Amino acid sequence: MHTHSHTHSHFGDLAAQTTKRLALSLSLTAIFVVIEVIAGIFSNSLALLTDAAHNFTDVIALGLSWYALRIAAKPANAGKTFGYHRVGILVALINSTTLILIALGIFYEAWHRFLSPPEVDSVILIGVGALAFFINAGTAWLVHKGSENDLNLRSAFLHLMGDVMSTLGAIIAGVVIYFTQWNWLDPFVSVLIGLFIVWNAWGILRQSIHILLESTPENIDMQEMVEKINTVDGVLGVHDLHVWSINENLRMLSAHVVTDNISINDGLAIQQNINELLAHGFNIQHATLQMECEGCRYGMLYCDFQATKHQHTEG
Repeated sequence: MHTHSHTHSHFGDLAAQTTKRLALSLSLTAIFVVIEVIAGIFSNSLALLTDAAHNFTDVIALGLSWYALRIAAKPANAGKTFGYHRVGILVALINSTTLILIALGIFYEAWHRFLSPPEVDSVILIGVGALAFFINAGTAWLVHKGSENDLNLRSAFLHLMGDVMSTLGAIIAGVVIYFTQWNWLDPFVSVLIGLFIVWNAWGILRQSIHILLESTPENIDMQEMVEKINTVDGVLGVHDLHVWSINENLRMLSAHVVTDNISINDGLAIQQNINELLAHGFNIQHATLQMECEGCRYGMLYCDFQATKHQHTEG
């Protein structure tokens, strides 16, 4: 016997508004990348060129995030029975990987400029940096709403926040260079920007891989969950338990629940109580529960597929 508890995300107007904000952020960022590249070449500033490179990855990140939102809104079908929610996780993985690659390129170029610091036009660096700061802060604000609970949006938001911090660093470097002629500050700031990018990207990359490997959500205590399920009236035991995520917010569970030899109606009441417990206590809105009567052969709490495969092979 199986039961499912469904609470699917409804995109509707909210998704449309988010898509429009992403499109606006994408357009503003793309226009500014061109401006910043030209300014970086004329001022001979690695900090500006670094920021332009990072902004270009923002264009890619925003474009992918926009595409993922549109695809994720498509309904489930025979070929994609869970829908397209994982598209956002793939985009987050791509965005975070791109950030790390960009940071490695920054470190490489900064090293060469440390060895032979070129002269930097600090006036252009300050002016363009200030303009970049306001544009990046504005686009980050547009994307921020909803990013707390969406890994796809958060990866795009962190791209933009990386730019906010890097442009602020470029402004500070430009001011100091203007008064001191310490041109080495330009690659130094670039290194700091690169470290900030790596630090942000690693968290997104790790979480994306965690979800794609169908690992247990990090904030779920499995022992606590089993103990609470066992307290539900009529439950004698739980085994073959699996908990995983489709995306950051959509969590799934499947389990075998052992009860007395009861009627289907009584079993349904137990299932409903377990579903309510999972929804309110662990934010699991989609559970598949197989009811088994006492006396059935118990399995392990966490199913060992390798052991099961070996048993079937021997049989």
